[in-house]
Amino acid sequence: MRLSRRALLAATTAATSLTAAPPASAARRRRTGFENLAANHYAQLSGRRTGIVTNPTGVTRDVRHIVDVMHADDRVNLVAVFGPEHGFRGTAQAGGSEGRYDDPATGLPVYDTYLKSGQALADIFTASGVDTVVFDIQDVGARFYTYIWTLYDCMEAARLAGKRFVVLDRPNPVTGRAALGPVLHKEFATFVGRQPISQAHGMTVAELARLFNGEFLSSPVELDTVLMTGWRRSEWYDAWGLPWVPPSPNMPTPDTALVYSGTCLFEGTNLSEGRGTTRPFELLGAEGLDGRWAAAVSELALPGAHFREAYFAPTFSKFQGKTIGGVQIHVHDRDAYDPVRAGIALLVTAKKVWSGFAWRPDNWIDKLTGSTLVRTMIDAGADTDEVVAGWGRELAAFRRMRGEYLVYR
Repeated sequence: MRLSRRALLAATTAATSLTAAPPASAARRRRTGFENLAANHYAQLSGRRTGIVTNPTGVTRDVRHIVDVMHADDRVNLVAVFGPEHGFRGTAQAGGSEGRYDDPATGLPVYDTYLKSGQALADIFTASGVDTVVFDIQDVGARFYTYIWTLYDCMEAARLAGKRFVVLDRPNPVTGRAALGPVLHKEFATFVGRQPISQAHGMTVAELARLFNGEFLSSPVELDTVLMTGWRRSEWYDAWGLPWVPPSPNMPTPDTALVYSGTCLFEGTNLSEGRGTTRPFELLGAEGLDGRWAAAVSELALPGAHFREAYFAPTFSKFQGKTIGGVQIHVHDRDAYDPVRAGIALLVTAKKVWSGFAWRPDNWIDKLTGSTLVRTMIDAGADTDEVVAGWGRELAAFRRMRGEYLVYR
């Protein structure tokens, strides 16, 4: 089954992709998927009734939203917009969306996709009247960042509704060098992880779409991936000169994305993950914590980062309005920094130095890490290296599968 699906995927991709992996001669001409689509006069959307799944990150280099650009272009028949978590224009906080409305700027109908999947989402695509669904959202490289599962759900719904699906690629802001961390176990699947991929996947959304189509959808959707030109797997986001638009309210900078795949795990504890501060996921803390935590994690000499004793008062979320103690992560060598290992080290040392440490009662940590492994090993007294070694075999298997879908060097 797997071999035949991969063969079908390869044939579909070869026939329909607008751009292939960038040749060496074009390596430094940097274009996003949308830029390549526009440069080719929107050929892939010609004669199509098009809808687009996007949010505020779907912008050009001069920060015009691509919905506004495409709506104003006679070569594109754009008839609908589909908004994910936080909404199309980005007005909603975590766990919220904008609902169904008509966009004031374009008059286009905006449909809410958040927490919708399967036939219910397929029915929305059908009701919208589109025959092609386009996806263009900036990802941050972590399994529990929900936009990649919006991608997955929309691909499955497009398949059910008989719609064509087009993914416009953008850089992985934390590079595509490696897959890191534990792999999701299927019994822990939620909207922060639908399928067994690693915690930091090291892929672009187009590569993920190909992997989803070849490995996880019940049957393949008609998929086009409009690739970037000139992206190298080792490149960080700032190398591209693209504007950073926060993909969600608590992802204000690329620095946040750098640490997020590790420190988001603190959502599964009673500590603050820094929501309600200007440095979410870089600041971590709780009442009763002091400089012992920064000292303990600093003793581990984790490559690429310093851990500073810090005190802060979140304006919302955990410990709202209270001054709490903890650490701030200062990454000084991002090439050496391993965010997932650092996240585990911070959990291990927090539990060691603070008697008040607790997991969320619903064991949300298991949903974030993808199994009971991290929680049970830390509770049993395992150190950082032992926890990381615990997922080694599963991560190696995922890396082999992932390698079949990588299209950039």
